[in-house]
Amino acid sequence: MAEPQDIRRIVIVGGGTAGWMAAAALSRFVGGAGRRIVLVESEAIGTVGVGEGTIPPILEFNTMLGIDEAQFLRETHATYKLGIDFVGWTRPGDRYFHQFGQIGRPLNGVPFHQLWLRNRENAAIGPLSDYSISAVVADRHRFGHPSANPDDPLSQLAFAFHFDAAAYGRFLRRYAEGHGAERIEGRIVGVEQHSESGFVTAVTLEDDRRVRGDLFIDCSGFRSLLLGQMLGIGFEDWSHWLPCDRAIAVPSERTEPLLPYTRSTAQPAGWQWRIPLQHRTGNGHVYCSSQMTDDEAEHILRGTLDGAPIAEPNRLRFTAGRRSRAWEANVIAIGLSSGFLEPLESTSIHLMQHGIQKLLSLFPDRGISPVERDEYNRHMVASYDPIRDFLILHYIANRRHEPFWRQVRETPLPDTLRHKIELFREHGRVFRYNDELFDVPSWVAVMLGQDIMPAACDPLAAVMPEAEVLRAMAELRRAYEIAADRLPLASEFIARRVAAAA
Repeated sequence: MAEPQDIRRIVIVGGGTAGWMAAAALSRFVGGAGRRIVLVESEAIGTVGVGEGTIPPILEFNTMLGIDEAQFLRETHATYKLGIDFVGWTRPGDRYFHQFGQIGRPLNGVPFHQLWLRNRENAAIGPLSDYSISAVVADRHRFGHPSANPDDPLSQLAFAFHFDAAAYGRFLRRYAEGHGAERIEGRIVGVEQHSESGFVTAVTLEDDRRVRGDLFIDCSGFRSLLLGQMLGIGFEDWSHWLPCDRAIAVPSERTEPLLPYTRSTAQPAGWQWRIPLQHRTGNGHVYCSSQMTDDEAEHILRGTLDGAPIAEPNRLRFTAGRRSRAWEANVIAIGLSSGFLEPLESTSIHLMQHGIQKLLSLFPDRGISPVERDEYNRHMVASYDPIRDFLILHYIANRRHEPFWRQVRETPLPDTLRHKIELFREHGRVFRYNDELFDVPSWVAVMLGQDIMPAACDPLAAVMPEAEVLRAMAELRRAYEIAADRLPLASEFIARRVAAAA
């Protein structure tokens, strides 16, 4: 076998959000000094818009690239996102809010949600969302940046973005090309491999051009051209837990007020998203094709739009799951070529970001180290599986009567999720394992939102003086209200920021 070669030519197969995110980061941090970053894509192959919602870690990615927020808002038509409003997920008419950031503040070391659990039968206490600054601000349709003062309730504000995925791809393309990345237009028709190592050595285009590389980033979407088709890495199917396998998306006119959150509404065989952007509203219906026809799904979506549709529907087919490995030989899959989870909690773009950041932290300089490759794969498995469990959680405690909802309610759970629920049912305790994405407040918000109620609160909360607890809760609730009322409407805040970038 030939001696390991320096990694000098990195070829990204496919554009879209995943490809241009990878190109932007790689050109910024490992490009130059004789190393080339090349992205191959064909305008004849459409890209899949896997979601226009994000979660707070996107701020880290933008900061890492040195992206100016005002410019980002202007060029991607972005709005701010403080969480997700879930409507009808336990039964029609019910709703709860999954906030970004913390719920309350601990009292004498006891997590705040334990104090709420102790007093939840008291009508004066109010819903759990009254004790999250992100939820209180969202309810008032307001926005502001977090305060640097830890004593200010606004210091707990956490946010992400909604944006136009196509505009985001164009934005990142300009960034990547500005940092030296090269784009090659062409449709890939063949893949060459080393006869002994099995490493990919080049991709060939339909006009007979050959694009050689030392490291290949597979961003080819559901086709998984290199990792799945060429290298044969198997796909772990999770559709028995997450049976939704279709989506239809239709943009509509912008409506007022501009909401600083995503809305997710349960439907008879799935759910519907509503994502507000500056210039339009993104809408989609995710559903299970064995329980609903495509025409029925489109009829439901069109009948529930807040504004007039402004484009023809875009249809998507998928299977929930992931590849058993994301890195094989000299190919690393990013995005849909690695796996897919429905956009219920806006994790698609985060998984792309996480894969890119782990690649940077384990980037090979000469050849491929098996131990570094295995470490990358371990991290990606540890990223997907807890997100899978978190998504399943949204379905399993429903009290709806449609066949789809009975099916997901009765499906046996993964052992990891069953343990988490059983532990929570005892004393409301949740623990975060192995740097999983969603922290304790997110699990608490969805557990309680889905009416998974503990038998009792933590004994440490139960013995605290009642008057002290009630006084602290009332003070915190009022402080959040006052802080939220200081902020401008989200639409006003965005307009000022966009104007500043013009």
